[in-house]
Amino acid sequence: MALQAPIYNEKGKKEGDIDLPERVFGLPWKENLVHQVVTDMRANAREGNAHTKTRGDVRGGGKKPWRQKGTGQARHGSTRSPIWIGGGVAHGPRNEKDYSRKINKETKKKALYTILSKKLKDGELIFLKDIRLNAPKTKEAHKILETLAGVKGFEKINFKKGKRAMFFNATKDDALVKSFRNIASAGVEELRNINPLLAMSYQYLVFLDPKENLSILTGKI
Repeated sequence: MALQAPIYNEKGKKEGDIDLPERVFGLPWKENLVHQVVTDMRANAREGNAHTKTRGDVRGGGKKPWRQKGTGQARHGSTRSPIWIGGGVAHGPRNEKDYSRKINKETKKKALYTILSKKLKDGELIFLKDIRLNAPKTKEAHKILETLAGVKGFEKINFKKGKRAMFFNATKDDALVKSFRNIASAGVEELRNINPLLAMSYQYLVFLDPKENLSILTGKI
């Protein structure tokens, strides 16, 4: 039996159904696969800005603090030693460290399809007819969220706290992007930018222009 999902209009009313490919939306949940890919993507996004100086980077300390013997104190060769105040740091973070990890393309795709399948099964994925805004207005974006909150299972999509909804559009729509720009709990992206980390970051996924988006999902990703 083919998978199907309802298509809603901008008023939150069902207008029909859309057939979904099972290889994209009918996969079983694989926690280990998704965890591996998402963790690797987060590592790849890590910049590693923290940076400490070793004893070779700090200034001063070229002269021996005191003679080797006869002072009654422990011997020291330089004040740049990590055990001195103002000295270098031993084993501290360095900004030249590379945190990136290789992610297999097919593995990444499988993880994305697994997440989409889970979202569909849990009722956190909705298909919406294309929304056209003549001008960027945050008020219009709020109206869209309020309308979707009326759909059963999407009552929390209008919550202000947390990352609630990510809208995926087949093409770039500046008016739509700017309308949602001031809403911290929601965002708009072109579907070509979808990835497992982005899909897992938001509770609800909203696909605009369903047929076009499905074509991109099954063909280009």
